[in-house]
Amino acid sequence: MFQKRYESPLGIIKIKASETGLQEVLFMDEAKDNIIDWSVAENEICTATAIQLDEYFKGERIIFDLPLSPVGTEFQQSVWKELLLIPFGKTSTYSAIANSLNNPLSVRAVGTSNGKNPIAIIIPCHRVIGADGTLTGYAGGLWRKELLLKLEGNLHYNQPTLWDD
Repeated sequence: MFQKRYESPLGIIKIKASETGLQEVLFMDEAKDNIIDWSVAENEICTATAIQLDEYFKGERIIFDLPLSPVGTEFQQSVWKELLLIPFGKTSTYSAIANSLNNPLSVRAVGTSNGKNPIAIIIPCHRVIGADGTLTGYAGGLWRKELLLKLEGNLHYNQPTLWDD
C-alpha cells in the first residue's frame, strides 16, 4: 500500500492507494493524524490524486480521472457507483439512489453505504441530501459537506448556510 498526507482547505486528508487504484481519501482529525505513519511511500496514483484535488479546490476540475479501487461489500460498491453518476453541481437523495438500484426499500442501507464511502470527494457522497432538501450526515462533518456543495455552486437545500459569502 502507498499513502500520502494531503493538506486541503478543509483539513488533512489521507490518500491511500494500491498499485492499481485509489482506495481511500479520508479526512483526518488531529488524533488520527498524529498516529498515522506518514513515512509510507506514495505512488503515482497518490500523486495524481493530490494534483486533481488541488485542481478541484481551485475550481479548475469538475470530473476526477483516477483508477478507483474502494473496498466494500457488493451492495456498497453498487451505491458508490451510483454516487459517481451525480454530476458536479447537482445533488441526489438516498431514496433516489435506492430507486436507481431497483430497491426502494433500501434507503437506510443506502445511507449507511454512503457513510462508509472510503473515497470522499472523488466518490461524491457529499452530494446526497435528505428527501426534504436538508443536509444530512457526512462522515467528514456537515460543515465540510456544506463547503463542498458551496464550492460546487450547489446550495439548493432547505437548511440555512453556516457561512456567508
